[in-house]
Amino acid sequence: MDFLRWLFEAQIPVAGSSLLLREVLGNIFGLLSALGGMRRKVWAWPVGIIGNLLLLTVFLGSLFGSASTANLLGQAGRQIMFIAVAVYGWNRWRAARNGTGSAITPQWAGAKARVGLVAALLLGTVALTPVFAALGSYEPVWADAWTFVGSLLATYGMARGWVEFWLIWVAVDIVGVPLLFSAGYYASAFMYLFYGGFTLVGFFVWWRANALAKPEVQTLHPDPRIGQPAQAGGGDEPVRVP
Repeated sequence: MDFLRWLFEAQIPVAGSSLLLREVLGNIFGLLSALGGMRRKVWAWPVGIIGNLLLLTVFLGSLFGSASTANLLGQAGRQIMFIAVAVYGWNRWRAARNGTGSAITPQWAGAKARVGLVAALLLGTVALTPVFAALGSYEPVWADAWTFVGSLLATYGMARGWVEFWLIWVAVDIVGVPLLFSAGYYASAFMYLFYGGFTLVGFFVWWRANALAKPEVQTLHPDPRIGQPAQAGGGDEPVRVP
């Protein structure tokens, strides 16, 4: 209990202000998870779950901190969503793990899936904005809804091994960074700002891994007679070719 009390109350002084230790630790675990994801390591998923649990308590500020702290319901809700999708991704990557040490081989989602991802991001944001507004989320509410839906799609894309999931994270960061700064979550804002550059690196790493992946080629001919002396007219003597 003493440890939990310390964890929930501890702050880090920064330039006359302070940051919640939980927020800093949650983002550190998130960064480690992103590094593991770029390297396609299975451990990226459980590490990310730890960060999600910490950040969940941060973004529900009025429940776990001061009553005047802004609640970002989209940010909080996506931590729960992260945990749920992480269980799916964890199991999928464990099943796909190969002898190279990588959990999955990156692949392009394809045109149909890309259209579906963009449509889901736009329609999901429109649908969730009034819901988050009714629940009292921080303004601008559409930005909170955008980051929630985009994070869901990016995490799902990572679980499927789609290269494009990195670009969805870029779209999330473009909207999420200003939102976090305006809400006073400075540690998360700076971390997401760093993520913006990191996700571009991850995109090109996965792109290269996809390009270097070699398809399996059948090396044995199905006809067992291949390589044997050719027979002429069904006779017993082999045909001799000069």
